[in-house]
Amino acid sequence: MKEILYLEVPTPDTNAVIQWLHTGYSSKSGEKSLTPAGIRLTLGGELSIFVWSVQRSTYLKVFRTGAVPGEKQILNQFVEAIRSQFPNLYPEPPQIDLSQQSIFDALAAYYPKTVEFFKKIPNGEYDLNRVYWWEQRWREGVQTPQTPRQVVFVTDNGDTTPTKPAFDLIYVGGALGIVHAAVMAKLGYRVLLIERMPFGRMNREWNISRSEFQSLIDLGLFTIAEFDRVIANEYVDGFHKFFDANNPPQAKAKILHTPTVLNIAIDAERFLKLCGEKLREAGGEVWDETEFQRADISPNQVTINATHLPTQQERRITGRLLVDAMGTASPIAWQLNGGRAFDSVCPTVGAVISEGFDQGVWDSHYGDVLNSHGDISRGRQLIWELFPAEEKELTFYLFHYHQVHPENPGSLLEMYEDFFTILPEYRRCDMEKLVWKKATFGYIPGHFSTNSRDRTIAFDRLIAIGDAASLQSPLVFTGFGSLVRNLSRLTHLLDVALKHDLLSKRSLNAIRAYQSNVSVTWMFSKGMMVPTGKSLPPQQVNSMLNTFFDVLADQPPEVADAFIKDRVTWTRFNAMAIVAALKNPSLLLWIWQMAGPRDLLRWTGNYLNFGLNALISWILSGWFPKVLFQSQPWLESRFPAIWLWGLSQSYAMTYGMGKPQMMPKFKLMRSIYAIGVNRSRLDNREPEAGNHQVS
Repeated sequence: MKEILYLEVPTPDTNAVIQWLHTGYSSKSGEKSLTPAGIRLTLGGELSIFVWSVQRSTYLKVFRTGAVPGEKQILNQFVEAIRSQFPNLYPEPPQIDLSQQSIFDALAAYYPKTVEFFKKIPNGEYDLNRVYWWEQRWREGVQTPQTPRQVVFVTDNGDTTPTKPAFDLIYVGGALGIVHAAVMAKLGYRVLLIERMPFGRMNREWNISRSEFQSLIDLGLFTIAEFDRVIANEYVDGFHKFFDANNPPQAKAKILHTPTVLNIAIDAERFLKLCGEKLREAGGEVWDETEFQRADISPNQVTINATHLPTQQERRITGRLLVDAMGTASPIAWQLNGGRAFDSVCPTVGAVISEGFDQGVWDSHYGDVLNSHGDISRGRQLIWELFPAEEKELTFYLFHYHQVHPENPGSLLEMYEDFFTILPEYRRCDMEKLVWKKATFGYIPGHFSTNSRDRTIAFDRLIAIGDAASLQSPLVFTGFGSLVRNLSRLTHLLDVALKHDLLSKRSLNAIRAYQSNVSVTWMFSKGMMVPTGKSLPPQQVNSMLNTFFDVLADQPPEVADAFIKDRVTWTRFNAMAIVAALKNPSLLLWIWQMAGPRDLLRWTGNYLNFGLNALISWILSGWFPKVLFQSQPWLESRFPAIWLWGLSQSYAMTYGMGKPQMMPKFKLMRSIYAIGVNRSRLDNREPEAGNHQVS
C-alpha cells in the first residue's frame, strides 16, 4: 500500500465531504464501494480514499494497492471535482445592529463556540464587542485601501505670534504608547497620552527576556526591583516544534530549545499601571476613554481633536509633536501609506486561563514559543504559543501569518471559533472545566521594506511607533518586543529632534527602527502564508519551518537566540541559508510557489541591500560612531540636523545590522529645553522647512 495523494478539503463539515464521496462523486472507471470514512475504487488494483477531521478542517488521503491503470488521470479528475465542490471560502462577519440586540445574540448563529465561551470570560461582552469592532475596522482599511479616511490635515493659521503648545508630545494609543511616553516625560517633556479604552486594559499579554527589558532599566524608567514586581512568571526553557508527521525525511526537525527567548511573562496591566504612574509623577497626563478624531498640522504646532466617549464631549488640545501608537487600526497609518499600509498581518486570538487543566498537561517551568499540531487549515498554517503566567495561569495564543488581501483580510472571529474548538487537540483538556481570566486578541502587522525609506512613518510634527509603524519581526515578536529592543534608539533620536525643533517630515523619518537584517528575513514569514485562492500541499509550510528550525537547532544556543531576536549578521544569515538549501533543495521550489516572481525580485533587492549595508557597517561601525560622539560638543550645537543624521546612521550600522554592542554607551539627561530654560528660543525660532502635503 502506497500513499499517492494528500490534500486538505477546506471545510469544517467533514460529514459533508464523506456524503459527497458516497453520493456525489462518480469515477469514470472502476467500481466504487463505501466505507465509514470514504470510499474504495477497484480498478484491477485498488484506490482507498478516506478523510478525517482536525483543526476544524478536513483532510484526505488516497492509498494505492496493486497496479491501477490510468491512475494519474483518475487522481487529476478527482482533485478537480473535489476542489469544485469544496472551494476556498473566506466568510465575513455579519453586519449587526447592537442597538437592537446584544453582541452575543447577534453572533450566536455564526460563531456558536465563541459566544459560548466569551460568556464565561470576565468582561466577555465588552471584549467580544471589541473583537468585532477591530475586525470591522481592519476589513474596512484592507478592502478600501485607495480611499482611506482622512484624519490628518494641513493648515496655515497665519498667526505670526502663535501661543505655546500645551504639550511637547501627544501620544495617541495607550498600550505601546505609554512605554515611550513615560520615558519622554521622565526626560522633562510635557506629555499627554490619549487612549480610546479605559487606561490599563489590555487585550494581549506580553513576554520578553531579561536582556531585552534591560533597556527600560538603562533608560531609568524602571528599577530592577520594579521589574521584578511586574514579572508574572519566568520559565526555564521554551520550545519550537512544528508538526512533521506528513513531511518528507529531510523536512523533519528536532525540538529547538530557546531558554532566553520570551521567557519572562509580564503582567501587562500591572506594567501599564506602573508606566502610567511614572508618567503622571513626571507631570504627564492621561485622557482615557477618549477617541482620536483628527489632527490639524500647522507650521508651529499640531492640534488634536478627540471625543470623550462616556460624555461625547469634544476635546481639543495642541502639541509640538503627535506620536501615533494606535497600532494596526490606526487611521493615520492607513492615510500616510495609502494602499500599502501593511503587506502582511498575524490575526491573533487567545486567552489567559486561570486553572482547569489536569495535572501533567503542562509544566509551568516551560513555554511553547512556536508550535503547530497540524498542517494547513482552510488557507492558514495555524501556530500556537503557550506561556506560563502568574501562579497556575497559562496564556495561549493561536495565530497565522497572512497575506493582506481585500478578498481575505483575515478574521479574528473565525480564529476564535477555531481556538475554542481545537484547544483540546493542542493541549488535552475539558473545556467545561477551564476557568477563563481574559481574552487576548489583535492584528499584528508586517511591512516588507525594501530599504529604510520604503515606508512612511512620519510627517511634519507627526511620527508613528510600534505596530502603527510596522516595527515587527517576521518570527515571534510583536510591536512590544520590537519597541523595547529599539527604545533607547528611538528615545535618543527623538530627544535630539525635540531639543532642536527638528520636527519636519524629513528629520522625523530618520527616527525609525529599520533593520536590514529584519527586512531580509521577511521571506520566513512569507513562507508561512498561503496565498489567497491557492491550495498548497497541506504539509508544505510545516516542511519549510522544520527545515529552517532544524538548522537553528544544530547551532550553538547563542546563534538561535540572536536570530530570533533580530540580531542575525550577514555572515551568519548566509551560512544558515546555505545549510538549509543543501539540507532540503525543495525549499527553492516551495519559495517560488508561495512568493512568486514579484516578491522574489523584491527579496533579491532586500538581500543586495543587506549585503551593501553589511559592507558599510564592516567599514564604518568600528570607528564612525565613536568619532561622531567625540565631536558631539561642537557638532550638535552648531549643526543639529547633521548631528541627528549622523546619529541615525550610527544606529543603522550598529543596531540595524544586529550589532548593538558597537554603539557607544550614552546617558540621556533631563533636557533643559524640555523644562523651559530655553523654551522661549525654541518657541520663537522659525520652524524647520518641510513638505506640507499629506499623501
